Amino acid sequence: MKFKSVFDIIGPVMIGPSSSHTAGAARIGRVARDLFGRQPAWAKIHLYGSFAETYKGHSTDVAIVGGLLDYDTFDERIKTAFEEAEKLGLSFEFIPETGHVDHPNTARIVIGDDKSEMSMMGISIGGGKIEITELNGFPLRLSGNHPAILVVHDDRSGCIANVANCLYKYDINIGHMEVSRKERGDMALMVIEVDQTVGQEVMGELRELPNITQVTRIAD
Repeated sequence: MKFKSVFDIIGPVMIGPSSSHTAGAARIGRVARDLFGRQPAWAKIHLYGSFAETYKGHSTDVAIVGGLLDYDTFDERIKTAFEEAEKLGLSFEFIPETGHVDHPNTARIVIGDDKSEMSMMGISIGGGKIEITELNGFPLRLSGNHPAILVVHDDRSGCIANVANCLYKYDINIGHMEVSRKERGDMALMVIEVDQTVGQEVMGELRELPNITQVTRIAD
């Protein structure tokens, strides 16, 4: 994603802007929105480390809510994200945490509606770049810099091969792939970063594969 300076994102009246606390925070919120697949009705945003200490002065709070509204990092509407969220019926709460985390700019976003909820942890690593480190209890590493597919599946033999063969069929190259599971034979998660945007036809075929529970796509 391309973005302007952080002054363009939050405006000159804000105090101490930084790409880590604004552009990165907005990207974390937007990836959460992408993974959830729709506009959430509510959000509980747990902030750790430097995020927890400076989120108001650096407008981390406004940036994350803007991301949840699907605003890109250069979108002028980020400056009024709180007001826009209220108009759209998105309620939100910020919860500063004191627990230890591996990275100082860490946020856990829990979002949901009357159908489901989702928990995601992300870190802002500087220069507007982020990593997603956890999704619904699954550890992962997702940069958000490339198109990606997340596949929730039963931990059964052949699932990984079936997904890889489907992508091969459509000449989609895998740049990075990780697989994690909670327990042997239980639910598992594939995180696949690819070189091309994955179309709806491919997504539909992936969802029809045996032992596949959910397939989610993230655009770059």
